[in-house]
Amino acid sequence: MSSPSLDARRSAPAVARNREPIAAMLAPLLPASGLVLEIASGTGEHAVHLARRMPHLTWQPSDPSPDARASIAAWTAAEGLGNVRPPLALDAAAADWPVGKVDAVMCVNMIHISPWEATEGLMRGAGARLPPDGVLFVYGAFRQDGVPTAPSNEAFDADLKRQDPRFGLRNLADVAACAARNGLVLARVAEMPANNLSLVFRKVMVVSPGAGPVP
Repeated sequence: MSSPSLDARRSAPAVARNREPIAAMLAPLLPASGLVLEIASGTGEHAVHLARRMPHLTWQPSDPSPDARASIAAWTAAEGLGNVRPPLALDAAAADWPVGKVDAVMCVNMIHISPWEATEGLMRGAGARLPPDGVLFVYGAFRQDGVPTAPSNEAFDADLKRQDPRFGLRNLADVAACAARNGLVLARVAEMPANNLSLVFRKVMVVSPGAGPVP
């Protein structure tokens, strides 16, 4: 297999703005060791940044787009990172994912630029693969009941819907309800740059009468 071409590297302008706040949020949430699965890795810039910041963890990027996977592989090669696995061809909406149990899952800026089925798949897949109390970290723009949506986010939502009527800002309550149906509870909501939010979900620990906790 030939080496990834560095010319395949792509760049997303928002990464420079949000990668440090995301890393600061994630660091205390993640385990001391293990495998972190990133859904919809895009350019791969988040994966390599976080892998540099947290070398004690193994990072598994993924994306359904061949161009995105080429970019991820090129960034990984350019950075010389040994704790980033080759990117998986993974569609969040798919009934099955090409990966088994993981220790944490992250997803940045996917929910609003994908059909609702991708959110359902994200929650289903994370709920099935995380350990008890494991973290699903989600970043993006959302609507919140009782909270005015920033004008910039309203314009963003309209632009997304022009691109594809299936896209657009999701209501946070709907996302949390979808997560709950898959054994994930919304544990924290944090404000982030440019009117975005970080959502921290945790896998529920079910305790049966007379038994210890089970996932």
